[in-house]
Amino acid sequence: MSQEYVILVNQAGERQGLAEKMQAHRDGRLHLAFSVLLYRQAASGLEFLLQQRALGKYHSGGLWTNTCCSHPRDGESLQQAAIRRLGEEMGIREVAQLEEVACFIYRAELDNDLTEHELDYVLVAETSALQIVPNPDEVMACRWWPQAELTAGLETHPEQFTAWFSQVYHKVLASFE
Repeated sequence: MSQEYVILVNQAGERQGLAEKMQAHRDGRLHLAFSVLLYRQAASGLEFLLQQRALGKYHSGGLWTNTCCSHPRDGESLQQAAIRRLGEEMGIREVAQLEEVACFIYRAELDNDLTEHELDYVLVAETSALQIVPNPDEVMACRWWPQAELTAGLETHPEQFTAWFSQVYHKVLASFE
């Protein structure tokens, strides 16, 4: 497998160069990322498609998180990267245009002596019907979470979610207001 690189940025989001992905996570260097959260209208209200990260992931294995997330490659737009990763992680090949609703910087110490320090762009799309075929190397489970259940889960059992997911979720909810 070839080495993957992340795009380093400063606090203003200006490009500062490239770094090998794992080294950037060991060093806690600020880099560009995105989080996609797909949602749908159900009889009971909004539902959000979450994935449970595969246990073999390089960090946060077994935790629930947004539909997909990753890092854009050099020369790749956020839209292109998000569509690529929806396919690679979730097997989702058809999705409406993703809308950028927020971005934020966070820093979190993770397992395996890694640090996430990301400028994370949040992208959303509403969908009614999807063919979902998760990649078992990436995803151990996925399901639609009703908004009330997800909000309660984040309050009562935040340890079952990734370090960044709560911020992603609240940014998405704020975009609906």
